[in-house]
Amino acid sequence: MQIDVLYFNECPNHFPTVERVNAILREEGCSAQVREVLVPSAEAAQQVKFLGSPTVRVNGIDIEPTAQDRKDFGLMCRRYAGGAPSHELIRAAIRSASNNAREGR
Repeated sequence: MQIDVLYFNECPNHFPTVERVNAILREEGCSAQVREVLVPSAEAAQQVKFLGSPTVRVNGIDIEPTAQDRKDFGLMCRRYAGGAPSHELIRAAIRSASNNAREGR
């Protein structure tokens, strides 16, 4: 499993999100590579389809189910209740990826 946390410099929720992802991986007993991916410019944001900081992707899929239809890419803060993505949102994405891996998808 690969988890990417995309962010821009000075994002106040970048580190709390990385810590939350790692804590949930421990709780779930999952191993994964967690990469922190700096998005340095508006051009890069368009290229990587960056929906704001922080963005979490598990195996390339945004943890927010409705994100696939969005097109508002750019250098901005991503709005989550409480600042960082919720434990539940991260946990659901990790469990889904784990289940898919077990089923060979």
